[in-house]
Amino acid sequence: MKTEADVVIVGTGVAGLFSALNLPRDKKIIMITKSDLESSDSFLAQGGISVLRDEEDYDSYFEDTMRAGHYENRKESVDIMIRGSRDVIDNLVGFGVEFEHEQDAKGEFLYTREGAHSKPRILYHKDITGKEITSKLLEQVKRLENVTLYEYTAMTDIIVKNGACVGILAERVKSGEQMEIRAGYTIFATGGIGGQYTHSTNFPHLTGDAIEISKKHGIRLEHLDYVQFHPTTLYSKKPGRRFLISESVRGEGAVLYNKKKERFVDELLPRDVVAAAIREQMEKDGTDFVYLSMEHIEKETILRHFPNIYQRCMEEGYDVLKECIPVVPAQHYFMGGVWVDSDSRTSMPRLFAVGETSCNGVHGANRLASNSLLESLVFAKRAAMKIREEMKGSHYGHSAVS
Repeated sequence: MKTEADVVIVGTGVAGLFSALNLPRDKKIIMITKSDLESSDSFLAQGGISVLRDEEDYDSYFEDTMRAGHYENRKESVDIMIRGSRDVIDNLVGFGVEFEHEQDAKGEFLYTREGAHSKPRILYHKDITGKEITSKLLEQVKRLENVTLYEYTAMTDIIVKNGACVGILAERVKSGEQMEIRAGYTIFATGGIGGQYTHSTNFPHLTGDAIEISKKHGIRLEHLDYVQFHPTTLYSKKPGRRFLISESVRGEGAVLYNKKKERFVDELLPRDVVAAAIREQMEKDGTDFVYLSMEHIEKETILRHFPNIYQRCMEEGYDVLKECIPVVPAQHYFMGGVWVDSDSRTSMPRLFAVGETSCNGVHGANRLASNSLLESLVFAKRAAMKIREEMKGSHYGHSAVS
């Protein structure tokens, strides 16, 4: 099968979807995903999305992000993300995304706090923020007449002409049918690399396809060793993806215990520090997990703020209202990836990368909690805006690459 488009987007998580929503409505867009439309890690994000609360919050938010990233962050990218946060939230609300609000007459946003944040600045929807955002964006994309969605379709390579990317090669997963999609612009939004790990919070089909293809074509990569482990996933001997216990739980007062039910770490330290402390404690105790206790959180808060976590733990035989749960670190997030500039352009002309598969330097060596959804959205929109700009300047469309 051969087809043409103005833009082809590989991936249907928040980064891919938000890119599509910010591209011109008169341009033909093709989006592909390796599994079904709901099987992206964006759907799994529990905690929330960070946002600059006001101008007085800027310095502390910037410092929190830099400190968590061990000061290896690209300062320009951090500034762009923080400055762009309120605009993105306004966009999301416009697309029907609902965040928790105060119960009073003003109905202002409710903010929660997570590890390594100096103050509450995280908007959330129960403990399924990622699902709320991604599902609403997907609804909007499905309404667009200029967008064609292909499920169970895997990118196998890119098409390069005169040093520029002019589309992709793909394969229909179920039938094996080969596809050639020629496009004026290509956006990688393929997610993380968790499928390469035994214990991960990621979907197993997320195996870093864009990274491997970029290696093959000499496209610049950055910080491939920067892999984050989430400190608290529900311990299980079952194979497959690990269930994440949101950092917001610790932000609301949950504590970590060793086998003697003694606290051994400040639960609100950056993720890499907490994960390392848990691994060290497991070695000392000779155990495969440590305990997480929600005893200091009010019952009403647990049931209102963390209903999905409460229900999942009950299904696994743990009542978080009455007992500790076993938790263990698991691979969670990839801070490295395909190098991009501040407009999400890769080192190859007409090829962009957004979301977890890209590396714009926001996260440095360790991602600050709840910056992932925000970073993906801010830089996906910048990719779309840059493509709009280039299209206007060159009138470059799919007809130019056929």
